[in-house]
Amino acid sequence: MFKTLLIANRGEIALRVQRACRELGIRTVAVFSEADREALYVKTADEALCIGPAPSAQSYLNVPAIMAAAALTQADAVHPGYGFLSENAAFSEAVEAAGLAFVGPGAASIRMMGDKVMAKRTMTEAGVPCVPGSEGALGDDAVATKALAAQIGYPVIIKAAGGGGGRGMRVVQEESALLSAIETTRAEAAAAFGNASVYMEKFLLNPRHIEIQVLADTHGNAVWLGERDCSMQRRHQKVIEESPAPGVAPALIEQIGQRCADACRTMGYRGAGTFEFLYENGEFFFIEMNTRIQVEHPVTEYTTGIDIVQAQIRVAAGEPLAWRQEDIRRRGHAIECRINAEDPYTFLPSPGRLAQWVPPGGPGVRVDSHVYGGYAVPPHYDSMIGKFITHGDTREQAIARMRGALREAVAEGIRTNIPLHLELLEDGAFRQGGTSIHFLDGWIRQRNSSRRKS
Repeated sequence: MFKTLLIANRGEIALRVQRACRELGIRTVAVFSEADREALYVKTADEALCIGPAPSAQSYLNVPAIMAAAALTQADAVHPGYGFLSENAAFSEAVEAAGLAFVGPGAASIRMMGDKVMAKRTMTEAGVPCVPGSEGALGDDAVATKALAAQIGYPVIIKAAGGGGGRGMRVVQEESALLSAIETTRAEAAAAFGNASVYMEKFLLNPRHIEIQVLADTHGNAVWLGERDCSMQRRHQKVIEESPAPGVAPALIEQIGQRCADACRTMGYRGAGTFEFLYENGEFFFIEMNTRIQVEHPVTEYTTGIDIVQAQIRVAAGEPLAWRQEDIRRRGHAIECRINAEDPYTFLPSPGRLAQWVPPGGPGVRVDSHVYGGYAVPPHYDSMIGKFITHGDTREQAIARMRGALREAVAEGIRTNIPLHLELLEDGAFRQGGTSIHFLDGWIRQRNSSRRKS
């Protein structure tokens, strides 16, 4: 097992990795920007080094500074968390070239899954169902492109091959808008991802977003840990996640989960990963694979009892998985609400000093957060300040516990989206379960319209 692990990230995930390391007896190193000097994970790390000013490009994306910190602290492993450099193949290579372990998949897997065209081809070959669309990146033949779109059937969606996180995509309703949409998306993709390649897929009208969590080791073993329903999204950004997915047949989940585990073995994948699907009319369609820990991993930890972050670390140290597929047992239902420092109506960020922060507690309540009373939420990064996760024997109990947790929490000095979550948990469609990825955007438009009229 590693002696010292450097956490190349910030926020709640940095603290989460620290906690996993503490149980494993691993010394932790936190790297931080000048804006995060007072963060809780900086205070609780065994050693902490400032690697640059507030802008991410000069700190959390600064590979030479991170590698220098690893050398200075004699770290023998690096955990990238999520976001930032977590799916950067060059960073994975730099870590391993320095003789350190990268807590994640190898660079080849990251590159394969990072290119959405290559990922889709790989999944098709592995027997994982994909959304109907182009077999590769779109070329410059306008006639052929129009013919393909007609064959797929409008509406179609143009996606950046190197995109992710809801960026680099454009829906096209009719042929007259197709070519201009492709050129616009190419320009955006080149600027945002350094890769102008785009591809085309059928745009599903009312799908849900369901993902499968997997773990794989370097000994040829892979397991899937169940599914998460992440359909409650605003502008492609997840707001609430839960497991299991309401109303989806367990036999169908088992079938798709096994294919995902098989794909991991075929690819030689290692570590934690998530296969993301659109689900509509009883069918699953692969859209991408995230080669890292997910923000919403706690709901799977609650339902399986498996510490996914510790599993990541053990796999990176060369240990085999501790479970076979038949050992995976799921219990109850879990829900996660992302708590953001933002106005719950306009969604404008609300950085500033938290005058008071009292997180909720009680049976089946978990809080993953790096903030505390008196902490100044910086304006430079993602607005998420924590996650509330609840677990119950049933979905109804998990929802009831989440409602209680949200009402119990105290966050003063800044605005948060806690009121939004409380409204959503009271909504009849949410309580019934099975809403599509378009539900929340429509719900927000209706709510805003009602507020203006009143």
